[in-house]
Amino acid sequence: MHVTHLSLADFRSYTRAEVPLGPGVTAFVGPNGQGKTNLVEAIGYLATLGSHRVATDAPLIRMGAERAVIRAQVRQGERQQLVELELNPGRANRARINRSPQGRSRDVLGIVRTVLFAPEDLALVKGDPGERRRFLDELITARSPRMAGVRSDYERVLKQRNTLLKSAALARRHGGRSMDLSTLDVWDQHLAHAGAELLAQRLDLIAALRPLADKAYEQLAPGGGPVALEYKPSAPGEAHTREDLFAQLTAALADARKQEIERGVTLVGPHRDDLLLKLGQLPAKGYASHGESWSFALALRLASYDLLRAEGNEPVLILDDVFAELDARRRERLAELVAPGEQVLVTAAVDDDVPHVLTGTRFTVSDGTVERV
Repeated sequence: MHVTHLSLADFRSYTRAEVPLGPGVTAFVGPNGQGKTNLVEAIGYLATLGSHRVATDAPLIRMGAERAVIRAQVRQGERQQLVELELNPGRANRARINRSPQGRSRDVLGIVRTVLFAPEDLALVKGDPGERRRFLDELITARSPRMAGVRSDYERVLKQRNTLLKSAALARRHGGRSMDLSTLDVWDQHLAHAGAELLAQRLDLIAALRPLADKAYEQLAPGGGPVALEYKPSAPGEAHTREDLFAQLTAALADARKQEIERGVTLVGPHRDDLLLKLGQLPAKGYASHGESWSFALALRLASYDLLRAEGNEPVLILDDVFAELDARRRERLAELVAPGEQVLVTAAVDDDVPHVLTGTRFTVSDGTVERV
């Protein structure tokens, strides 16, 4: 799968942009702040419905504009599709496939798949658990786009349940009458149902990623491993099937209810879990050096790419200003590993930051203008 054309309207710094693309390596080169990352960010947004740089859509809209449009022509084998997203801050985004309006923006998921390497990836190792949960859930959705609906259901139920718990906690603190919490049992069932589905997918994903991540780390840093991935659930237990995970979550919610009512927040569920990354026998967070942390983060992305490719739909590889962050050895090893990809998109401040093995099409980006060299 590769993108053959990217069109932008009022996205980030671009009033308009038309960028022809093809298979192989394409590099966008230019000084920082000129709009290189905006191009690959747009393609990543089509794949995940989110940005790797910001948490909301508002910064993606060009200042002074009411909306932004991302449009891409995508080829998979002999099949071509036109996918389009209209970003509307404060309102629902709109999606079209081959000019046909879709009921939900998430209906476009699966048409474009990406694996994106960026300086922000260091947070996978050094950052908060939310960074690692996001990594897992985006990859789950790339493997199975229907999981976007499960994730949405879980977040909706979690929000409703937290609202009820917060109201109960406030009533207790202010000496009011005890609230009727009979509906909490219903929300527990909904949360456990969606949560069990999400947990089952995460556990399956981690099992598939473990050997691939260990292999990728060895390729990037020979002799530096092994690495391991361990899931740390907030609901204790060893369940793996959806039925057992549902029972495990239901029991954990019941056990935590008193504490949850006191604190006014849901304390058990996938939103509280973590992925423990280990280098040798120690957690990578807090123990790995800067170089080791970078290698681990890159290994997770390479493992993601290998997994998606093995499952039959090779993703677009995006390397956003990554090579400037790496030492010479890691730079060359990463370049050699990604060079055979069907489509590789690279951003760099200067030509010298693009390894020689990544030869292909070059664009210069300056002040929002994209020109082929």
